[in-house]
Amino acid sequence: MKLFRVYQFLILLSSITASTEVPSYSKAGCEDTCGNVTIPYPFGIGAKCSINKWYVVDCNSSTPYLPALNHLEVLGVSLKNYTVTVYAPMIYDCQNQVQNRSQIISGMDLGRSPFFFSKKQNKFVVEVCATAFISDSIGSTVAGCSTSCRNDTISESNNCFGINCCETTIPHYVKSYKMNFMGLGRQGGEGACGYAFLVDKNSYVEGSFSGQYIATDNGSVPISLLWTLTDNEFNPLSCCNEGYGFRDELDLGNVTLPYHGCYLPSQYDGNPYLFSGCYVKEKCARCRVRGGYCVYLQDNGDDGLKMNCSTNYGPYNNFESKSSQLGVILGVSVSMGLLSLATIIYALYKVIKKTKARRQRKKFFKRNGGLLLKQQEEADPSLVDKAILFTSRELEKATDYFNENRILCRGGQGTVYKGMLVDGRIVAVKKSKVVDESQLEQFINEVVILSQVNHRNVVKLLGCCLETEVPLLVSEFISNGTLYDRIHNGIDEFPISLNMRLQIATEPISLTRFGENRSLATHFMLAMEEGRVMSIFDAMVIREGTRDELMSVANVAMRCLFLNGKNRPTMKEVAVELEAIRMSHAPSVVQPNTGQVIYGEEFATLTYGDSTSTFLSFSNNSGQ
Repeated sequence: MKLFRVYQFLILLSSITASTEVPSYSKAGCEDTCGNVTIPYPFGIGAKCSINKWYVVDCNSSTPYLPALNHLEVLGVSLKNYTVTVYAPMIYDCQNQVQNRSQIISGMDLGRSPFFFSKKQNKFVVEVCATAFISDSIGSTVAGCSTSCRNDTISESNNCFGINCCETTIPHYVKSYKMNFMGLGRQGGEGACGYAFLVDKNSYVEGSFSGQYIATDNGSVPISLLWTLTDNEFNPLSCCNEGYGFRDELDLGNVTLPYHGCYLPSQYDGNPYLFSGCYVKEKCARCRVRGGYCVYLQDNGDDGLKMNCSTNYGPYNNFESKSSQLGVILGVSVSMGLLSLATIIYALYKVIKKTKARRQRKKFFKRNGGLLLKQQEEADPSLVDKAILFTSRELEKATDYFNENRILCRGGQGTVYKGMLVDGRIVAVKKSKVVDESQLEQFINEVVILSQVNHRNVVKLLGCCLETEVPLLVSEFISNGTLYDRIHNGIDEFPISLNMRLQIATEPISLTRFGENRSLATHFMLAMEEGRVMSIFDAMVIREGTRDELMSVANVAMRCLFLNGKNRPTMKEVAVELEAIRMSHAPSVVQPNTGQVIYGEEFATLTYGDSTSTFLSFSNNSGQ
């Protein structure tokens, strides 16, 4: 029996927890409040949140409106009374024709909407000396009253006793109405006005307003409208998942109209029109856990009801202490269990994520030639020692995870980022766009060779990272621009002479080998074949050097571009030939204002910087 009680408690524990939460009154994904007004389903803020177009609510500047009813302002929605309270224009009539106010006594017509003027929640009020009555759309009198005339002012306490003010109920629900005044101003004199209006009785009793006060400001009064649902709209509703629905008939005077709705039992809170929208009240849930059932009696409390927890053996008393302790213990135990489970799941997620990332890094390292580098290290450790293998985490941290703000330049082959290593060194990190797996062996060889180079005219390659999808190259950061900037953009105070250019070219060649810049090389080879190679030389170089000198340099470059390696000269031979051309060259005085000579329209299309060479493309981009 005790085990059964514990089991029963665990089943209903979720109900206790849920009852302490703030319930949602709208459909999932919809707002349930506009300003200080709660908008429960079947109403909804927006077309997708209501049951049909008549129940759509617009929320403008934290004020709800019903667009289907001429944008009447919504004051509140009652699921218990099946009403929506709105501000509606007040009807009045004055004798004075000069006053700028309408004298047509009109009413309101709810047309084909699912709304009716509520007979239970409204009252008919007449203020100022007059007799007034309300009639329906076919002219039949619905209700009316007459006041006794005095010259006293109307009290703002909204208590009508027949003196200058009267009130009455309406006998049935109406769809539309009109007002009519008789004997207006018998004591009021010239310009006397009569005010008659339907008003929500709770708002009228609790408020401190009068028809005369509101009319002076072209104001409105609160009116309660009964809302109804058709069979097709009501059938899909669950009504607390327990069938708390009803079918009733509206008294329209000569006829009745069936309508449906959901009611909320006393032990529940929430919205019965939503699936799983009802919550057992906290006190009732505790009573059920203890084996009792909830009995509600009339009382003067907030909701007019008082709950007693009873069993088949009478009232369930003197159980608070032990049951409360058991509830606290089980509640804490369940909470700790859920917290521990969440912690374990999160820890497993982190472990799996790290394992997956580690496997991916190993996969990339192997694909990008890491094994080739290991083989070279085993063959000659002195060569590979100078080429630093950076980890992906190091370079991500150095470049702030390759932040866009760290980009130095973009090229056809990749993007260069500025970064700072943990030791404070500023570096340039090149991230290629694609990787050619057939060139991996050449790539690794060039990394090993170029990492040995330490020359003032060559950007030093510090190392690489093979743990990413494409290999990353890391070099020293050049802060004062690139060689291309100095040759073509004129950032130096004095132009670079032909003699100096040959000297710069000779020194790097003696240390390493050229990379192949495919776009520039193709353009150069085509110019040689077509006999217009002079068109691609810099204007200042043409002015300073002879044609024979320039053609000699071009021929050396052409030989270096032979596809067959056996036909290409060695780096030593290239250095010797360029040094010979430089020594035979007699430097001339260079004019500082030298323009660029154009030898054809094709010269304007020449571009630089998109190199596929490991060394040249990197050094050309790293300093920008």
